[in-house]
Amino acid sequence: MAKTSKDKLAEALEEIGDPALEPMIQQAREGYYSDYESPLPFPCVALVSDLMRAKQGRLAERAKMGEFDATKEEADAWAASEEGQATFREMLDTATGSENRRTSPRQ
Repeated sequence: MAKTSKDKLAEALEEIGDPALEPMIQQAREGYYSDYESPLPFPCVALVSDLMRAKQGRLAERAKMGEFDATKEEADAWAASEEGQATFREMLDTATGSENRRTSPRQ
């Protein structure tokens, strides 16, 4: 697999050379800002907010433009994962009303 989006972000942060960014670099490497690994509902919003708070407006603009968004390869890997498959099943069940049929008593 090519370089991941979280690695690209961590490298971009490291290139700035500011030791104060070390916590963000660590978070980036751990997937905190990743589209598919983050515990956050909107990791890009958090990333831009954190970058602006760190006075890294140029990097925030790059994030807004999608430079650190997940790649197709990352999306495909997530889709094939247990979490991805469970999410798709849940969405399908919700869309078709299957969850209601499964929990409803037989008539």
